[in-house]
Amino acid sequence: MIYGAATAAILVTMLLALVRAYRGPTVFDRVQAVNMMGTKTVLLIAVWDFLSGRPEWLDVAILYALMNFIGMIALLRFSRFGDLSGDTEVLVTDSGRDAGDGAKDTGGQS
Repeated sequence: MIYGAATAAILVTMLLALVRAYRGPTVFDRVQAVNMMGTKTVLLIAVWDFLSGRPEWLDVAILYALMNFIGMIALLRFSRFGDLSGDTEVLVTDSGRDAGDGAKDTGGQS
């Protein structure tokens, strides 16, 4: 009985996360809602594992949690930089200007 209530509560929170993913005013709200859906899916698999008495489903839940984490990191990196490659860093000199802007640091002298 208590596990049925836990399953129902997880499904209700998944529905609320789905609404937030649809309505969310910003991209980051939507990403957080999708991450919450993944977390609730892991919880749902774990509850189902306990109810069915088959412990091999817990391995599936752990694997899904790892895939959810890696997917969220990739999605956030793509939404911030627009690319998944590692060459998005900007080289900055001691003076605080970009190294490729062509200006030379004269140390305050003309």
